Amino acid sequence: MDAAYTYIRIKIMYNGIGLATPRGSGTNGHVQRNWALVKPKAKEKTYKNEEELSALDTASNRQPNKEILDHERKRKIELKCAEFADILEEQGFSEEAIANKVNNYRIMLIGQQGKLDKPVDQWGRTCVQV
Repeated sequence: MDAAYTYIRIKIMYNGIGLATPRGSGTNGHVQRNWALVKPKAKEKTYKNEEELSALDTASNRQPNKEILDHERKRKIELKCAEFADILEEQGFSEEAIANKVNNYRIMLIGQQGKLDKPVDQWGRTCVQV
């Protein structure tokens, strides 16, 4: 072969399927995606460092909600008052006497806890009785 007569034949692919033209291939040349292809996942893992782990640990150990603790405290007081009212009712006291004694007992329990605060509603506003 003479260097003057050599040439490079460039193949042009039709739609990137490896054919120069769909003629004679037994196909119409319609290209579809390979849905069976499983793409490899990224092999690089990102691990958390000590600072991120400590931040996650502190976030999981949050302080309890003050309103919930206050509700539990009030609930325990009301439970003791209800038990005291049942005892007084079994002893045969009148309804007015029971209400008076239970109210005094409630004030005593609140005073023991050192929380003689003004009553507040669910939004923390002070309740005013007229």
